[in-house]
Amino acid sequence: MSGLDQALDWLGDPVSCETCPHRADLLAAGRCKPLSACVHDRYAKRIDRFFSINPDLAGCYLDHPFFEVRAVAARSANIFLLPRLIDDPDPEVRWAVALRLPRRYLLRLRADPDRKVRVAVASRLQGVDLAPLMNDSDYYIRLVTARRLPDEMLPVMMHDPEMEVRIEVASRIGEDWLPSMVFDEEPMVRLAVAERLRPDQLPILADDPDWRVRYYVAEHAIPSCLSRLVDDPEEEVRVLARSRLDHFLDGFLERKGD
Repeated sequence: MSGLDQALDWLGDPVSCETCPHRADLLAAGRCKPLSACVHDRYAKRIDRFFSINPDLAGCYLDHPFFEVRAVAARSANIFLLPRLIDDPDPEVRWAVALRLPRRYLLRLRADPDRKVRVAVASRLQGVDLAPLMNDSDYYIRLVTARRLPDEMLPVMMHDPEMEVRIEVASRIGEDWLPSMVFDEEPMVRLAVAERLRPDQLPILADDPDWRVRYYVAEHAIPSCLSRLVDDPEEEVRVLARSRLDHFLDGFLERKGD
């Protein structure tokens, strides 16, 4: 067998079916195959194929010295065997168990040092269990948290330092709190707010410093607001405001003539 065709284990040594304990029961039955489905191979895809075919053996490999074997085995092993992997030294293993363990174990992983693990936790927890993650040091974890928080908890995140998180908050926060975000320093946050305000609330943004926000106001605000935009410094805003205002005036005159 050439070097390119030789399967290697996690230590870089050649994999030998001759010394494998599964040779008699699995190899002969086609339930494992060198360079394809092998628990001793160093490549995760081949390990994954092995456990896909032999999920009943996953629990036997949760203490394997190679982290890829433990991580892949954790996806198929009996869930009652997984709690012991919560403190595994490798984040890939902790991530794998975070995707499967029930709530009471996930609470212990909210402060995991690895962001991938905390993202998995944030994507599964609900309600007040997410509270500690609202102040996570990683913006993406806070974003995932903002997507899953109950509406009543979102006001706490209105002033998150990351614009993308505040946009998510603005897209979901209760209507009573929404006007509180019209003064956000980022125009894209204010635009997200504008898109949820009622037409009669939009005049508060008619003098917004960003033309994109004013354009949205010109497009959706009540008619009485349009006179404030017909002389806007931005041509696109002026044209839209005048067009809508003319449309409303024409309609008014028609109704009056009738």
